[in-house]
Amino acid sequence: MTATITAEPLRADALNPSLTVSDLQTSLAWYRDVLGFEVQREMVRDGVLRAVAMTAGSVRFLLNQDDGAKGPNRPKGLCMSMNLVTRQSADAVAAHIKAHGGSLLSEPADMPWGMRVFRVADPDGYVFAVSQPLG
Repeated sequence: MTATITAEPLRADALNPSLTVSDLQTSLAWYRDVLGFEVQREMVRDGVLRAVAMTAGSVRFLLNQDDGAKGPNRPKGLCMSMNLVTRQSADAVAAHIKAHGGSLLSEPADMPWGMRVFRVADPDGYVFAVSQPLG
């Protein structure tokens, strides 16, 4: 007897991006020290750190060292941004970033869609909008 499969659209529970970075140690320090992410796991191969799993609350992602296979200067972080939604004060998070050596692409501002938002970019140009629901 053959099982019948009913097609259905995707309803994902999480998005956990994997970011290829130019310098893993630099990116690791930025995400940990500037944004405040925590290291969940380090992946070492042949005695070399190749990737780091990072977390902040329920957000999880992987930083991967670029191996140069697609060219030594391939662009990163272009044509997209990621939105990190938090119940924390956007102003307090922005202040933390600046106090730890980071700079903002835009200062926190109230948006017509009910969020207070600022933008920040990592060392490779990956852009994050940090959004706090208003009200």
